[in-house]
Amino acid sequence: MTSLLKWIRASIHPRRVPLPPRRFPTTGFTTIPASTILEEEHFDSFRNGHYYPVNIGDVFASKYQVNGKLGYGSTSTVWLAQDLQSHRYVTLKIYTRDESHTEESKIYQHISQANPSHPGYGYVRTALDTFIIPRSGGDHPCLVQQPMWDSFHDLLFRNPRRRFTEDLLKSGLMQVFLALDYLHTECKVVHTDIKGGNILQAIEDESLLDAFTAGEMERPSPRKLADGVPVYASRRFGLPRSFGRTVLNDFGSAVRGDESRDHDAQPAVYRLPEVMLQVEWSYPVDIWNVGVMIWDLFEGKHMFYGEDPDGKEYSTRAHLAEVIGLLGHPPLDLLQRGKRSHEFFTEDGRWKQDIVIPYTGGLQLSEEYLEGSNKEAFLNFMRGMLQWRPEDRKTADQLLRDAWLNRETV
Repeated sequence: MTSLLKWIRASIHPRRVPLPPRRFPTTGFTTIPASTILEEEHFDSFRNGHYYPVNIGDVFASKYQVNGKLGYGSTSTVWLAQDLQSHRYVTLKIYTRDESHTEESKIYQHISQANPSHPGYGYVRTALDTFIIPRSGGDHPCLVQQPMWDSFHDLLFRNPRRRFTEDLLKSGLMQVFLALDYLHTECKVVHTDIKGGNILQAIEDESLLDAFTAGEMERPSPRKLADGVPVYASRRFGLPRSFGRTVLNDFGSAVRGDESRDHDAQPAVYRLPEVMLQVEWSYPVDIWNVGVMIWDLFEGKHMFYGEDPDGKEYSTRAHLAEVIGLLGHPPLDLLQRGKRSHEFFTEDGRWKQDIVIPYTGGLQLSEEYLEGSNKEAFLNFMRGMLQWRPEDRKTADQLLRDAWLNRETV
């Protein structure tokens, strides 16, 4: 009986013969001059030897062969690879040797398993596998994921007008809110770093991946050796025939939402009142983030800049002044919760910094895109996210039912 069951299972799910590793070219590429600082070389962690020296063609965990470099960051490099056993393409995010990356791996494992039946599950990037690359002086964690196409930030720059259309914005936001509803309600996780660069498009057209690999075989990526360590120029995917689903990515700054916290979070221009005033925060920080990010996508500029007139590139007081110019003065009960409120406001809630509150005209939008009742519906949608008090902001689930988001674009 056992043998029969094994035969039936093998017939339904036949085992694939592992692919042999490819032989990638070792000549024919452009050698970048030593004087040119390339990609991860800009970071101190590279100069300190914390990046793993990946070579195109390397095989990790006895099955993942590196086909080319997709990108880099301050704590990792990202590579397209092929799983030689399952024949599928994957991405490898190879971290610098630093124990702090353990938490991100735990978050990915958690969100991959919380509740796969939730409608938002497919809009959150999950982990396919994790493993450790051993190395003398410190090991390197590696995260295996499904390949993704460009981010919302990249889409902006592919569009000559540097703005999203109303239809594209609505479609993307629907999927972002589904992802956030899954994170907040099922996973109890706060992302804390929602921006255009962390929202990706899934790849439905696998020919993009084949073309990427063929390109590396035919025109090897430019590269250099820096103190004996290989550094490659990243290669981009081509244009897909159609766009896949929107996927929320990068949980390197994510935290548990059911634990109180008041530490700094978010990119400076997206920072919200709770963080600036040092009020305890949780899930509503992500909602504020989405609201501010929308201005980047739809208006082609930041909502806030925080540029201090004293010459500092960014200051909390300048940022708070801009928020006051947009939303009016903060409620006193919020200020009373903030550990830093006394630096900017008097006990009765008056602004005490020697910086002028800018006049912004409130939440307004270019007539080029919206007008009449559609414009007012959009502004109401924005007001649901941009509130001083975190408890006054709508949840992701409430925003999914918003009138403007569900209105058919004319």
